[in-house]
Amino acid sequence: MSNTSASPPAGSPSSPEGLRFDAVAGLTAAAVVIPKAMAYATVAGLPVAVGLYTALVPMVIYALLGSSRVLNVSSTTTLAILTGAQLGLVVPNGDPAALLTASATLAMLVGVVLLLAAVLRLGFVANFISSPVLTGFKAGIGLVIVLDQIPKLFGLHIEKHGFGQDILSILQHLPQTSLPTLVLAAATLAVLIGMERLLPHSPAPLVAVGGGIAACWLLDLPARGITVVGHIPQGLPALVLPDLHLVTQLLPGALGIGLMSSTETIAAGRAFADRADPPVRPNRELVATGLANIGGGLLGAMCAGGGTSQTAVVRAAGGRSQKASLVTATAALATMLVLAPLLARLPNAVLAAVVIVYSVGLIQPGEFRAIRAVRSMEFRWACIAALGVLLFGTLQGIVVAIVVSLIGLAAQTANPAVYVIGRKRGADVLRPRSEEHPDDEIFPGLLILRPAGRVFFMNAQNVADRMREQFARETPRVLVLDLSRVSDIEYTALQMLRDADRFLAAQGCELWLAGLNPDVLEAVRQAGFDTHFGARRMLFNTRAAIARYQETVAGDQATGPAL
Repeated sequence: MSNTSASPPAGSPSSPEGLRFDAVAGLTAAAVVIPKAMAYATVAGLPVAVGLYTALVPMVIYALLGSSRVLNVSSTTTLAILTGAQLGLVVPNGDPAALLTASATLAMLVGVVLLLAAVLRLGFVANFISSPVLTGFKAGIGLVIVLDQIPKLFGLHIEKHGFGQDILSILQHLPQTSLPTLVLAAATLAVLIGMERLLPHSPAPLVAVGGGIAACWLLDLPARGITVVGHIPQGLPALVLPDLHLVTQLLPGALGIGLMSSTETIAAGRAFADRADPPVRPNRELVATGLANIGGGLLGAMCAGGGTSQTAVVRAAGGRSQKASLVTATAALATMLVLAPLLARLPNAVLAAVVIVYSVGLIQPGEFRAIRAVRSMEFRWACIAALGVLLFGTLQGIVVAIVVSLIGLAAQTANPAVYVIGRKRGADVLRPRSEEHPDDEIFPGLLILRPAGRVFFMNAQNVADRMREQFARETPRVLVLDLSRVSDIEYTALQMLRDADRFLAAQGCELWLAGLNPDVLEAVRQAGFDTHFGARRMLFNTRAAIARYQETVAGDQATGPAL
């Protein structure tokens, strides 16, 4: 027997081939993630060094604890603009030291929120924002970010007062445009857009940043009126302790950022999971991103979460495991230790161009068209969510998005479908009657209604109203309520059934129940309805009800009416 242990399968994350793929993917991602992280720090009103810290500490912690094999965790456009909005409220004077402390405190508070959500098993809360509403919210965020960065492309400085006023302010300041800044910004945009279209997932941000630094060095851009990033601390990040006095002010924002972080992280993890990967576990994701934010905050990082664009780069480059993220974090560390003096020459216009190019992707007109094609009501929800961000601000936009989602859920729940059922002629198939099937078989004197979903206090009256409308339209002798699609029924709905039975009886019509699942049947029995209706009016399924009705009609014709 050989003592040699079996080597890992070729291509597996632990095989030499898998390690090589992860190394290449990690370095490729670093070329995209690090410049974008620095750019996103400026979106939040923070020094670019904070972006480097965010590409290091949270990424390492998530790589060790997360359930996704390839999810890349650092800063994202959404989290950056939300962080900036919250910091603007607590540090209105923009003091650099106060901003760093507030940012670190906010990141740690977000981490605590995520950990508490994990303890309470609230991973499902990430689903509270519907996909159409999230599409609208991100579109609003994208527009806000682009507008926020446009002045930097023109070399302008404006006071921020809100989306509409900022547009007017930019237009008023256009005569003061710095032509060299605009030329540099236009060249950077051309490089970024060209590379993204011709070479998707290429290190376009790295090329843009490198080109900007080289231009600054060779052409002495500051002397031409082009502002640069300036001094970046060289070395490891320092320990930053939270300011507990800010907790009360930061908590509402931390709740919103925590919700968006968990939503983006879980959605991105699921979107890029391979068939062979283990499933993404929401509560473990909450723990991993929670600790990533706490650890990152202690070392000066801003709020972090899983990002789709950087994860797409990892997957496209062949990443197989979180070793790719560790390679990216190592590159960020090397950048802090070695390249900080070079990054100090990076023009702000170049960073603004990077932010704009990778924020425009949040605005997806195609998604709006797809939503509208499916359901106009959800299209309106998406538009309301986008307008909520533009009119009320980013943090308040989260509240608008949640409220719109909950209203949408309530609207759908409060108005369940109640189908009128017929039988396909010549086949034993029961289906909703429609104009597409005008020849479906119906049974004179028999009306079959099939509500769908849970019937409870919010929608019981609407179900009753639909029953009365259909009864008035067809005046049957027997109304069969097919409950086969009802998952649950509660006390208010049972009262509705009792009232409906009395109303129909007064009109000379009998109410029969059919297709009760075990839970609904148990609720009916607990209410004593099994005794009230009896075996004759409670049937196994709708086919049995039809057969019972036909037998009764046949008996009536032979002996006289019994119903």
